[in-house]
Amino acid sequence: MSELTKTVTVLIPHYGHPGPTLALIGILKASSPHQIVVCDDCSPAPFPEVAGVHVVRREINGGFAAAVNSAARIASGDYLLILNSDLDISPSLPDELLRVAAELPSAVLGPRIFDAEGNITYSARRWPTITNQTVEWLTPLARWRHRAWMRRLLGHEQSVLNSVGPMAVDWLVGAAFLVPASEFRAVGGLDEQFYMNSEEIDLQRRLAERGVKRIYVPWVSVLHEGGGSSDPAERRRWLVNSQLVYAKKWGGSKRLRLALTTATVVNLAWNGLRRLRGVRVEPLTVAREELSLIWDHRRQGDAPESGTRS
Repeated sequence: MSELTKTVTVLIPHYGHPGPTLALIGILKASSPHQIVVCDDCSPAPFPEVAGVHVVRREINGGFAAAVNSAARIASGDYLLILNSDLDISPSLPDELLRVAAELPSAVLGPRIFDAEGNITYSARRWPTITNQTVEWLTPLARWRHRAWMRRLLGHEQSVLNSVGPMAVDWLVGAAFLVPASEFRAVGGLDEQFYMNSEEIDLQRRLAERGVKRIYVPWVSVLHEGGGSSDPAERRRWLVNSQLVYAKKWGGSKRLRLALTTATVVNLAWNGLRRLRGVRVEPLTVAREELSLIWDHRRQGDAPESGTRS
């Protein structure tokens, strides 16, 4: 079968207000003949039935990975297009990526992603390291977050800003990506140990071991609102939990905890100086919160119900 005659199943994990997901479905249905599957991750307000859309309803809230896997079980497409519900896309997005897949049939494909302000995001990245996770933790470096050298330390691919052709990368941010259904199933889908964040990195690392490339496709783009309705403090806990799960799975969890703890001591000293300069900050409170994130690691399944994935 030619890649151009193959099909895409669009998978949309859903939680919360149905408006964004319904808007995304409306765009997809405008011109796409492909299968659409929404997984309602035990949302407080059940997602409504929509003509032409398969709705999978989970009995418990399991997070992004569990929702995607639940939707994927009834997918009939040759490719899976996994989309956050808070995206603004072109109706032709599935077909655009399918055309790229005709040239790169065994690859994960990720579009260029713009944020709500219209800026290109660093959605193509290098594998996580203890160094870039520690750098991100350090409060004294936060002011330099948007500098090129800092982006490199954080593992962001700088070339995404100017790239025009396909670019092989370590991994692609999971807000929007296309993956061959056979490859997704061959590695068992997303690992449900991850509640929110890092699950797409783990998936792509397992796919990389099978020789599946990860390709950034800059001429195809989406707009990502990001953040959803979830509480920022919970989003940070999900992020740290996921980083610790990833480190435990791929090696280095003890070193990561020790590195982040050392960074917390640096942050404590830095915040103490800031307080002396009149900045309204509680150094000890912040340090206790950071140590809680590092050491009071709870299982992903114990996390509270999710909003939209950031």
